[in-house]
Amino acid sequence: MLKILVTGGKGQLAQCIKKLSSSYQFEFIFKSSSELDITNAKNIEQELSNYSYDYCINCAAYTQVDKAESDVTKADLINHIAVEKLAKACSKNQVKLIHISTDFVFSGDNSLPYLEDDKTNPLGVYGKTKLDGESKILQNLDQFFIIRTSWLYSEFGHNFLKSMLKYGKEREELSVVFDQVGTPTYAMDLAEMILKIIQSQSKKYGIYHYSNEGVASWYDFAFNIFKLAEINCNLKPIRSQDYPTPAKRPAFSVLDKSKIKNTFQVEIPHWQDSLSKAIQNIIN
Repeated sequence: MLKILVTGGKGQLAQCIKKLSSSYQFEFIFKSSSELDITNAKNIEQELSNYSYDYCINCAAYTQVDKAESDVTKADLINHIAVEKLAKACSKNQVKLIHISTDFVFSGDNSLPYLEDDKTNPLGVYGKTKLDGESKILQNLDQFFIIRTSWLYSEFGHNFLKSMLKYGKEREELSVVFDQVGTPTYAMDLAEMILKIIQSQSKKYGIYHYSNEGVASWYDFAFNIFKLAEINCNLKPIRSQDYPTPAKRPAFSVLDKSKIKNTFQVEIPHWQDSLSKAIQNIIN
């Protein structure tokens, strides 16, 4: 039976993996940041050398995009330096690494969905630290899957879906930007994709893109949340310049999923269908 370490065990993606884990014949060990500090090389080395893991799914990340602009040291420590330590330990102990990255490694200047080998050019600290983490994996490890995803949400943790459900009920009116375009991704779908990759025991290592199918603005995303949850809140579309944030976001960060679909022979759900499932899970 394959033995799998999941870091960042209290995050939304790890919780989705845990919810699906009983359907797979794997042995999972979930570790929160307090149980396994991936910024500590000695801790990582001890964990990997003592328990003979086959895979490590790294769900640990600094994801507060705006806060990262002023909290550079911590964002870099978790997204970059810790990832280098993890990659080196995985290499030494023959552990395959599945690492989650982001659409924020791109500038958003494209007009076509981004391919895995398109030029990266992050606009802010979060994207830069995630890209630096990717680079360290490429430099230190042969057996890895880097999965870039976008606009992750679920019934777990803090995310846009849960914020909209909360604020939509509390307020009469909300303004959401309509000029940032990407794809919402249900973390449960991403979790299932990760487990399918492990199940396949593929050696087609490298960088892959995964999000749900379709395209949306944040306004479209919010509109559909309110519609599906039957929330009566006046939603106003605004430009990004009317809602300034510390971190600049890519205007267009749609990911091309052709590589992952062709390699693993999977169909990816449309974001609206997955959003409907997520809302039903929260309501019920």
